[in-house]
Amino acid sequence: MSNLKVQKIANAIYENKNIVFFGGAGVSTASGIPDFRSSNGLFDKKFKGISPEKIVSHDFLLHETELFYEFYFNNLVYPNAKPNFTHKFIAWLEKYKNVIVVTQNIDDLHQHGGSSNVIQIHGTTSSYHCMNCFKKYSLKDILKFKPSVPLCSCTGIIRPDVTLYQEALDEKTVGKAINAISNADVLIICGSSLVVYPASFYINYFEGEKLIIVNKQQTSYDKYSDIVINDDMNKVFKEIKKILEDKINEK
Repeated sequence: MSNLKVQKIANAIYENKNIVFFGGAGVSTASGIPDFRSSNGLFDKKFKGISPEKIVSHDFLLHETELFYEFYFNNLVYPNAKPNFTHKFIAWLEKYKNVIVVTQNIDDLHQHGGSSNVIQIHGTTSSYHCMNCFKKYSLKDILKFKPSVPLCSCTGIIRPDVTLYQEALDEKTVGKAINAISNADVLIICGSSLVVYPASFYINYFEGEKLIIVNKQQTSYDKYSDIVINDDMNKVFKEIKKILEDKINEK
């Protein structure tokens, strides 16, 4: 990790007002939640001979509901996961800057870490609704059914408020994400391979001062970025926070 790059990121944050963090699965791995697309990620392994992409699809939810929920309960729901340093750092920064989080994650750890401005482009595992009568349910309600398929009192299937494969992203949420990124002074991408479309396309709306990537692995967007650090993000943000605290205390 380059100390000069860390200093440059801290300076970019300190000198600008509107900061957007665009985060992927890598943000939550330190909280014990596996990522999707690394060499040992969730989508690298088949489940009962079926690819995870196929299982977490709209058709699979409708036609193979039991298998969908077996996979879902075992791999996508982590009720005991705790926010890690990156989540807490981003929330801390809200005290000094206009911070918006645009996340591909469905775990709500940014909110649990204290962030108040979070845009979840793929939805959340915290809320659910009946596909028949649209009655709403919480994660606590759903876990009572585990490992069985959660069914509403009207006998309809209860589904997570998550965007599955074969489903369109929520237009209002997409609009909020694009608006946040297009108005950002600094865009910090962390924990994302930037492989998933259309999420990866959002960064093309950025017209601000600094585009920064903090990710363990290289991405295809590294060459377009002003600063890139390929290292553990908790380690990186700990150093950045120290520098920012010193700058704030010097005021």
